[in-house]
Amino acid sequence: MRQPTPHSALRQLDVLVGEWDMWVGHDGGPVRTEIAWLEGGVFLVQRADVGPGSALPAEWGAHAPFPTATVTGYDETAGDFTTLYADGRGVARTYRTSLSDGVWKQWRAAPDFHQRFTGTFSDGGNTITGGWEQSRDGELWTPDFDVTYTRVGKS
Repeated sequence: MRQPTPHSALRQLDVLVGEWDMWVGHDGGPVRTEIAWLEGGVFLVQRADVGPGSALPAEWGAHAPFPTATVTGYDETAGDFTTLYADGRGVARTYRTSLSDGVWKQWRAAPDFHQRFTGTFSDGGNTITGGWEQSRDGELWTPDFDVTYTRVGKS
């Protein structure tokens, strides 16, 4: 069976491909994260899970989401990326995604629980420093948690 042809806009996401250690909060991490192309490059999949040596923020307790998985694709009609998210708690969400000028963003608007992430690339693309915010109304935002990704390998 032939592979589908990736849309050229997906190449914007190439900088994410690889293995990363994800440090969550100030006292957490690392959580191993792998980002790779699926189906010949038409979808980007991200998988993250805790392992030996991982430490998560104490306030997360039983609410830690790991393992997590996302799949990102491109809608040529809308001209944007959509990311589907699922985690070990049974949570499933849809985010809009953008990556340009060294800034990676994800966001969603949902009744009583809006979220957004902004991460900035540095160190030649080998570090992403950012954070998640949350809002009940989409207007008043509060920090949720900080995240730093450090590249450990290129796929």
